[in-house]
Amino acid sequence: MEDDQVAESGSYNSVAVLIPCYNEEQTVGKVVADYLRYLPGSRILVFDNNSSDGTVRRAREAGATVVASHRQGKGHVVRHMFSEVEAEIYVMVDGDDTYPAEEAPRLVDEFLRVRADMVVGTRIEHPEVGAFRAFHRFGNHLVARLISMLFGIQVTDVMSGYRVFSRDFVKAVPLFAKGFEIETEMTLQAAAKEFSIREIPVEYRARPKGSISKLNTYSDGFLVLKTILSIFKDYKPLVFFTFLSAFLGLLSLASGLGPVEDFVTTGLVPRFPRAILAAGLGILSALSLSVGVILETLVKFERESYQLWRRMAKWQKR
Repeated sequence: MEDDQVAESGSYNSVAVLIPCYNEEQTVGKVVADYLRYLPGSRILVFDNNSSDGTVRRAREAGATVVASHRQGKGHVVRHMFSEVEAEIYVMVDGDDTYPAEEAPRLVDEFLRVRADMVVGTRIEHPEVGAFRAFHRFGNHLVARLISMLFGIQVTDVMSGYRVFSRDFVKAVPLFAKGFEIETEMTLQAAAKEFSIREIPVEYRARPKGSISKLNTYSDGFLVLKTILSIFKDYKPLVFFTFLSAFLGLLSLASGLGPVEDFVTTGLVPRFPRAILAAGLGILSALSLSVGVILETLVKFERESYQLWRRMAKWQKR
């Protein structure tokens, strides 16, 4: 197979290096040159997201193919890359020179060795001083723990922009995120659709002086949590709606204890509005549980259909 030839020959003709960029004039030239050096034979594609500086010129001068990606936001750019580029192996890396290109062959080799669908270069173990902004490392760890618990997988860095993908993953997984929450969504979709994930620690460097991060700690953090809840609801509906049902049930009990106590003591219900509230919350609790059961059945059917489709697609490819 072509992938085996990559591992044996050291040539990376079947690899496409995808670099999403927005105003990275200072660093993109070095990033392109480094990947041409460490992944010889690979295609280097810079997807420029409406940069207003010299990013496009620097990327072309360094030897990359530049593709204009007009819809603003990293999520839009990633979807554009995945739909536009045909390859057997995809390496995605940011254009800010924070990820070491010399680690790319190790990531690709590990990808081939374990036949993974996604290999993530994790930054948690070896970050350079100043590489993480305030709260980012804590927030990343918190989100990773949450995803590990909800989806029964073990991940440590769900926001890394350094990843290797299989063609199966790139062409078969729907992505909807618009911005920087796209990395979290890719991990969640891989977990939900049972693609294999492998993590490899890499060095994470601080941005060069004068290079500005586009991340917003609070707004992007909110979008990440929103993405987790949305995918959890869509792919684990029984668990999601059971928790919601239990929460509404507890509120119903808390609201109804007073009216029930009044009725037992006096035979009257003087706090009628609370009784109505308790009854309404109880009905919502029962409805939530029913919705969870129905959606879980539909999700199970969809999951089985998706796995069958993947199997048939692989068979036809052979």
